[in-house]
Amino acid sequence: MSARLTTLPNGLRIVTEAMAGLQSASVGVWVTAGGRHERTEQNGIAHFLEHMAFKGTSRRSALQIAEAIEDVGGYINAYTSREMTAYYARVLAEDVPLAIDVISDIVLNPVFDAKEIEVERHVILQEIGQALDTPDDVIFDWLQEAAYPDQPFGRTILGPAERVSSFRREDLQRFVAEHYGPDQMILAAAGGVDHDRIVALATEAFGDLKPVGSAVVQPAAFAGGERRELKTLEQVHFALAFEAPGYRDDAMYVDQVLATALGGGMSSRLFQKIREERGLCYSIFAQSGAYEDTGLFTIYAGTSGAEIAELAGLTIDELKRSTGDMTEAEVARARAQMKAGLLMGLESPSARAERLARLLAIWGRVPDIDEAVAKIDAVTAEAVRAHAGRMADSGRVALALYGPASAAPDLESMRRRLAA
Repeated sequence: MSARLTTLPNGLRIVTEAMAGLQSASVGVWVTAGGRHERTEQNGIAHFLEHMAFKGTSRRSALQIAEAIEDVGGYINAYTSREMTAYYARVLAEDVPLAIDVISDIVLNPVFDAKEIEVERHVILQEIGQALDTPDDVIFDWLQEAAYPDQPFGRTILGPAERVSSFRREDLQRFVAEHYGPDQMILAAAGGVDHDRIVALATEAFGDLKPVGSAVVQPAAFAGGERRELKTLEQVHFALAFEAPGYRDDAMYVDQVLATALGGGMSSRLFQKIREERGLCYSIFAQSGAYEDTGLFTIYAGTSGAEIAELAGLTIDELKRSTGDMTEAEVARARAQMKAGLLMGLESPSARAERLARLLAIWGRVPDIDEAVAKIDAVTAEAVRAHAGRMADSGRVALALYGPASAAPDLESMRRRLAA
């Protein structure tokens, strides 16, 4: 299996990967516009726009959009991230032309009916309320804000309720005009697909669009900081973050191996020490997230108010310990977990289509799977220990706490423990 890429004269990139033996396909449009592309007064509008795409076009009502895909047994959805907005469908191979027609329709022809805007505004406000009532969701928004204060990269994707309450039809249209040009779009498809046929369909749907030019993005600047929200809950939700490499830096793979070895599974150090040996929590994990110009190494756990100080201290101690005694066996296990997760995930056409779009947006090409595997295999225990040491020595850390957290250590005390 290998990817094929065609770029139309107007800049639209079409990338496909045929997967032998599959009778289904995943196809979508990825727009390189997300939360970090919003101005302050626009915070939340990329997500609002994603919702409105399904609320009717010049050709279809909201119900007709859903029925068009579900009548053939397919599935259609969308999401907004900090760097992209995606509209995608999973259908049988024979229905790929229909999927492209529906997706191009919702991306290019939304009507933004005033009544539907009000209905969806209420839905999004409910979504914001639900997020605030879900501590292990909202804690990561607060952590992002603490890590990247007063900048687009640190703001929530959903946006604050007061912003969402003020958006009008003209605001949605302005964001589309600024960001939804063919030069900011990637049409990706994987599974039972024919590249030439998809290029023809994409040309018909998108070929007449005019480019809008590259979006100006404010560089992310990790500052670190603390957000503590005291509330009567059963547990304290604890999240810690360090700056990590961006996705154009091969050190990203070292960071991912460290996250996996430290908190990526039941055999990881944090799980074994804090859950299995001490019984301080039910859930604890570490993860690595990479973006264009920065990344986040994140540790999360939930524990009681009486035990949060002990858990926080042990978390710092395990990170520091990994700077000196992370073993070759642990690193080899982490590498194996990463490779298995990558390769197993790409057995899904949906995951493969998303990979095509993301890598094309990052590199302007789609590197072979073997290239990623080789970079994972190249990570050594020495590199992991050194990377952990740089994070610990930097003293640059963000902390978010939610719940009965009055006994939790503050950011400065955690920095001192890192430096000790």
